[in-house]
Amino acid sequence: MSKKELIIEEIRKIYDPELPVNIYELGLIYDIQVENEKSAKIKMTLTTPNCPVAESLPKEVKEGVMQVEGIVDLDLHLVLYSP
Repeated sequence: MSKKELIIEEIRKIYDPELPVNIYELGLIYDIQVENEKSAKIKMTLTTPNCPVAESLPKEVKEGVMQVEGIVDLDLHLVLYSP
């Protein structure tokens, strides 16, 4: 399994607290890139501009991605919500 697939597997464990859907299937993750098998770059958004988990959700993503063996750095870019 590639590092990107392992990252996606970890992200699928994270659910939006208001919806019974993981954030990957919900479409909150826009882009995942892995460089040198050690660092990852992720673009994500939130469900709404005033999302109640605006601070904790990105932290959960970081914690999950850092569980992937070999990943030592994550650049997480939060894209502002736009309807």
